[in-house]
Amino acid sequence: MCVVVSDSEKEPDYRDVTIRTDVKVKELYDVEERLGTGKFGQVFKLVEKATKKVWAGKFIKAYSAKEKENVRQEIGIMNSLHHPKLVQCIDAFEGKSDIVMVLEMISGGELFERIIDEDFELTEREVIKYMLQIIDGVSFIHKQGIVHLDLKPENIMCVNKNGSKIKLIDFGLARRLGTLKVLFGTPEFVAPEVINYEAISYPTDMWSIGVICYILLSGLSPFMGDNDNETLSNVTSATWDFEDEAFDEISDTAKDFITNLLKKDMKYKDVVCCRRGLTEAELLLLQVTRQRWSGTKTTIPSKRRDISRSTTTRKETAVWSFQRLEDTSGHLFRFHRAAGKINTGRLNSSLINVAEERKNCC
Repeated sequence: MCVVVSDSEKEPDYRDVTIRTDVKVKELYDVEERLGTGKFGQVFKLVEKATKKVWAGKFIKAYSAKEKENVRQEIGIMNSLHHPKLVQCIDAFEGKSDIVMVLEMISGGELFERIIDEDFELTEREVIKYMLQIIDGVSFIHKQGIVHLDLKPENIMCVNKNGSKIKLIDFGLARRLGTLKVLFGTPEFVAPEVINYEAISYPTDMWSIGVICYILLSGLSPFMGDNDNETLSNVTSATWDFEDEAFDEISDTAKDFITNLLKKDMKYKDVVCCRRGLTEAELLLLQVTRQRWSGTKTTIPSKRRDISRSTTTRKETAVWSFQRLEDTSGHLFRFHRAAGKINTGRLNSSLINVAEERKNCC
């Protein structure tokens, strides 16, 4: 779902939010026009009655105790993420069948919608501006011991219609890092270790950043196949290249940047980060700064056919993976067969337990 501060970026209003149960959202906010809708609820424009400030209200359907606990987890994580490049939650209300999150109003729209606009001229230097901000935000997330797990252009919002400032949104899949394995994500952007049901870490987010950079620089998606099964297979085999002519005018520094992110070997990257005392995102930011990646002024060709073709399906791909988890074990079986990891036999109990745990997730 798209959540939609003013056109000029201001210092965010940082608050530690406690979900209110003794008052309704409509008692403190005027609920105005609907801004967006999705599988898990709707987003409305809110005007705070006491201050007349404008916010976005994310009304999340939460009927069961598990569904409500998932939203509480998201709000708890956002309480740890007070940073100018991350959307802020400033209030929350719990009702019988929903929870309302009051968020910053970000008016510039999704970065995804901007890059598929044929009239929008995107240069490598402009992409650098976006990537540095994304890395800045992700670096802070990782410093808090958290992984986002759903980084993609749809979850990157432009602060205003014309500028280059962005914020990261949607922490519904974010998790505090420990010994963690997950079975959810968006096929085009998910890292191989997720599909293989292996332990995840900070590089899991960094893989997604590599995919985002590839898309911004070329208008092409590195792993997208004709269907989700083919996409997952491409991801697990790390099948991608720079052969398309869209990369002819892209700098070698940019290509190296992507190559260093789209690697399956997590352990090596973890060792490098630990030795330097840096998060993966900080290490990447340091690398970009030292190499002085300046980019070219050449406008990136409008090779957006692949992205345009997936506009509708991409917005449903996260639902695709959850659907495999919330139906039967047979669906989970097909999910893993798509990745070429399970050919015969039954799912082991740990996968089934994860399926049950994720059944009502956000």
